[in-house]
Amino acid sequence: MKLHILGIAGTFMGGVAALARELGHAVAGSDANIYPPMSTQLEALGIALAQGYSAANIAADTDVVVVGNALSRGNPAVEHVLDAGIAYTSGAQWLAEQVLPGRTTLAVAGTHGKTTTTSMLAWILESAGREPGFLVGGVPENFGVSARRGVGAEFVVEADEYDTAFFDKRSKFVHYRPRVAILNNLEYDHADIFPDIAAIQRQFHHLVRTVPGNGKLIVNGEDARLAEVLAMGCWTPVERFAMSGDCEWTPRLLVADGSRFAVRHRGSEVGIVDWSLLGAHNVMNALAAIAAAHAVGVEPAQAVTALATFRSVKRRLEVLGSARGITVYDDFAHHPTAIATTLAGLRAKVGGARIVAAMEPRSNSMRLGAHAEQIAPSLADADAVVFLRRAELPWDAGKVIAGLRGQGVATPTVDELIAQLLQSTRDGDHVVFMSNGGFEDAPRRFLAALQG
Repeated sequence: MKLHILGIAGTFMGGVAALARELGHAVAGSDANIYPPMSTQLEALGIALAQGYSAANIAADTDVVVVGNALSRGNPAVEHVLDAGIAYTSGAQWLAEQVLPGRTTLAVAGTHGKTTTTSMLAWILESAGREPGFLVGGVPENFGVSARRGVGAEFVVEADEYDTAFFDKRSKFVHYRPRVAILNNLEYDHADIFPDIAAIQRQFHHLVRTVPGNGKLIVNGEDARLAEVLAMGCWTPVERFAMSGDCEWTPRLLVADGSRFAVRHRGSEVGIVDWSLLGAHNVMNALAAIAAAHAVGVEPAQAVTALATFRSVKRRLEVLGSARGITVYDDFAHHPTAIATTLAGLRAKVGGARIVAAMEPRSNSMRLGAHAEQIAPSLADADAVVFLRRAELPWDAGKVIAGLRGQGVATPTVDELIAQLLQSTRDGDHVVFMSNGGFEDAPRRFLAALQG
């Protein structure tokens, strides 16, 4: 079958493309913005990529067009598909129909930590000899690809609450019908489609409704909004994880930055995680992954051992390199809570060294200003911030700069942002680029300038 994937460079749709190619389909695709790491993965698979959404990019003999949720009516490619009567589907529906039948699906949902937790869970199952399939919204470094079919019984999927497509406004995750679901956390996000937190909670409850009674829900026991979701009705056994308290899964921190901790299951210690990741948020992610693996028969001690060799996902506080004594990181920052927890973990690691954040407000919620009041507090662990204030940003970034604890400056272009960093950074600094978009390749350009 010949597929064309619209929005192919997105992390989810790029994974769909990889799976389709593995299943033997002919795959091509197009996107408005094509950049690493997905572009690198797709090119390595020999998938033809076209820039932009011209109707001419869709071959006349295409059997099915898989439409990403970034596209809407009025898009030239979408209008061509409808006018020409070409069969079309969404990425989530294609996955549910072509890959998941007959598999034990484990879904990882939550506002934060989905990609990292999905990667951890896949690696635990892999280390246990399960040879799982997976689709991750990023590129886990243990695997080097964002998706694979796998030959084992289990399939692990990052379960996004964002809407499915222009013709299906349900959250993606309702398509997956998991036997085990992780509910990692729940905060307000996606301001372009959800009017309030209650609307997101309803979608999470739709997911809860699909998990069978002989399955398992792994739930953040510290999250009051998730407790409210379960109070709407729950028909599945629940296990909870938390940093403390009487939940089934808890840690005992052995190092303050979270790089070493004991795992407790129902009060008994089952092993010690000694790994390269940082932060309480990653400790919570690990507990969720261990619990989910246990739900399908992997012993906790085996899961703990696997995490010692876990390597994180690209663009999750990824160290790109060092030059002139300055360490450069690339981080997929999409929400103030994620920004705050990432910087807190780095602060615990580097102590009193200077942290400089270079930030692009890139997600739809960020650009709409839904999180504007929270951005400055989320950057509290940064000593200096260079904020990309593009001309089209519809809200006053000056209030963010004024509210920073450290030094702050706004620049209108990426070129000026890089120039500002080259002028103001010094030996010993840790520079974190934070954006969930391409950022015009700013992290690598800055590192190259340092090296040059």
